[in-house]
Amino acid sequence: MTVQPTGAEHVAPVTGGVPEPGAVTVVIPTFNESAGVRELLRRIAVSVPARIACEVVFVDDSTDDTPAVIADAARDCPFPVSVIHRDTPDGGLGGAVVEGLKAATSDWIVVMDADLQHPPALVPDLVATGEKEDADLVVASRYLPGGSRAGLAGGYRVAVSRAATWLAKGLFPRALGGISDPMSGFFAIRRGAVTAGVLRPLGYKILLELAVRGRPARVAEVPFVFEERFAGASKSTAAEGMRFLRHLVGLRTASPLARMAAFGLIGLTGFVPNLAALYLLTGTGLHYLPAEILANQAGVAWNFLLIELLLFRDRRHHRHRADRVARFALLANADLVLRIPLIALFVGQLHMAVLPATALALLTTFVLRFAGTEALVYLPRGARRARTGRNVR
Repeated sequence: MTVQPTGAEHVAPVTGGVPEPGAVTVVIPTFNESAGVRELLRRIAVSVPARIACEVVFVDDSTDDTPAVIADAARDCPFPVSVIHRDTPDGGLGGAVVEGLKAATSDWIVVMDADLQHPPALVPDLVATGEKEDADLVVASRYLPGGSRAGLAGGYRVAVSRAATWLAKGLFPRALGGISDPMSGFFAIRRGAVTAGVLRPLGYKILLELAVRGRPARVAEVPFVFEERFAGASKSTAAEGMRFLRHLVGLRTASPLARMAAFGLIGLTGFVPNLAALYLLTGTGLHYLPAEILANQAGVAWNFLLIELLLFRDRRHHRHRADRVARFALLANADLVLRIPLIALFVGQLHMAVLPATALALLTTFVLRFAGTEALVYLPRGARRARTGRNVR
């Protein structure tokens, strides 16, 4: 098996050949799926090549022998099979899918799981629907007539899936308006509709990323029955749930105005630790002025943690954490110093009443604090901007 290095990853072609244009590349992310990949390839071989030329690209983050099992099973496949093994699973399952999208050579790309809960026989139908309806994205939906979520194990997973669907559609009513199952991991997309630079995957819900950031021109759906897992264990964990929530926040706050609104909401929550610390400090007999200054630091720390976790998570790596803390604390405390001179200016020079002057000063310092935080603490990455607009090849 030939191995070609690609940075932290390597691509291993298992069988030769390149599919013809207009064919389909099936992208399958895997993590310790050795028990099921042989049956998966067998079912693809039975149902797909007879209707449409195909290749299969596995993107593997496994710590077991999954790549070796794929290599052995691929010997009997009548289509090209390759494995991209990632030494560092950046972006989780979503990041794996993006690597597969980049490696695809066909006009259509179908993304599916390796556990056989997504039926391979539906792959040609997804592509055919896309061609028939001139769609850029075709989603396999459990919620259309003829579809079913029967393979979801237990009422808890059903409830979580439904809640996640409602939350996503509520946050993105326009981008997800034509998608009944935004949590689906089974879909087809035209290669020309995928723009590498705009994708910032986090966790396993890559369809959300493609639909919200990519904004495909036309979306179609086909029903499918979510089947029982063939082998292995579910990768849906509490940690993945938290990743999903962070991903939603990141998508929702992609625009500057949305980020500013989220920044303000986070700032409001900082009143709780601020007031709690003030109550405790004055309760010990400390004078209220130093108590106010110390209590403000509790609010600053709280706000910093939430902003790091929710708002600027993808912009944390160009500065050391201590540098970010110092800059954020300086800006947050400068707000107090700046507000009083502003109120004096508005009252003394503009002849405003005290209450509207205070409100205007609060608004002004809030806008300045947000702009300063974004520009001086979490500068956008130049490399990420440079990649925007490049199509996947």
